[in-house]
Amino acid sequence: MTPAPDVSLLEACWRSLVLGIVQGITEFLPISSTAHLKVVPVLLGWGDPGVAVTAVIQLGSIVAVLAYFRQDLQQVVAGIGRALRDGDWRHPDARLGIAMAVGTLPIVIAGLAIKLLWPGYETSPIRSLTSIAIVSIVMALLLALAERLGSRRRQLDDVEGRDGLLVGLAQALALVPGVSRSGSTLTAALFDGWERADAARFSFLLGIPSITLAGLVELKGALKEGAAYGPLPLALGVVAAAVVSWLAIAWLLRFLQTRTTWPFVIYRLLFGALLLGLVAGSPTLEAVPR
Repeated sequence: MTPAPDVSLLEACWRSLVLGIVQGITEFLPISSTAHLKVVPVLLGWGDPGVAVTAVIQLGSIVAVLAYFRQDLQQVVAGIGRALRDGDWRHPDARLGIAMAVGTLPIVIAGLAIKLLWPGYETSPIRSLTSIAIVSIVMALLLALAERLGSRRRQLDDVEGRDGLLVGLAQALALVPGVSRSGSTLTAALFDGWERADAARFSFLLGIPSITLAGLVELKGALKEGAAYGPLPLALGVVAAAVVSWLAIAWLLRFLQTRTTWPFVIYRLLFGALLLGLVAGSPTLEAVPR
């Protein structure tokens, strides 16, 4: 966050802790971490924390997903190694590695384009509360449609490069606040006929490169923004995000084994409607200074 001059170190640490918890809860649930990291501090009167700080706090989530899926990643690396040695790229682990690589390209290209060609992105209307509310409602409706139409016959062992591209294109949409990286990828995978838990698992694995790259790219800027207090508040936020993200991943995978995504559809509709109501009742919320 860009701390105000009168914010103490203790207050900065408290704000980062809250943001870390919010990040951990929302990064892997299909409800948009970016939206909540924008909305929660604004509603608390702290202002928009900014792209750089939120991207660094997301590193806590990547630590959690790396630790949680360490065996999956080891199998992917081993599968790619075998494929390079034997020339057999049909093994599920090798195909998963290819899908992850292909699926990362769209968000990298889109992210670079925004960074180079859209200098006013951080303060653009696309990051406004009204925009977040509308996007949240639209994505809720798309998730509901995917839940109704998806065949849920495919599993992670069936993954192909085309799946990586399809879900990766959906992941690139998450650069728009309110879309939700996990929500857009889960929605695309459900439309593609995946079982819910396998769709979520691939969403988590696919997020590893993109979240890591975003956090590392913004790390320098975030430390500069927080120079008034040093790296301690950021470190606290990262640790909180890591712990809570681990718990959220474990919970969601268990939940989707037996439950549908309808609770998230309902939540996103209510979240979007609440934001529209708050902005209508208090237009100054859109102009909270950073």
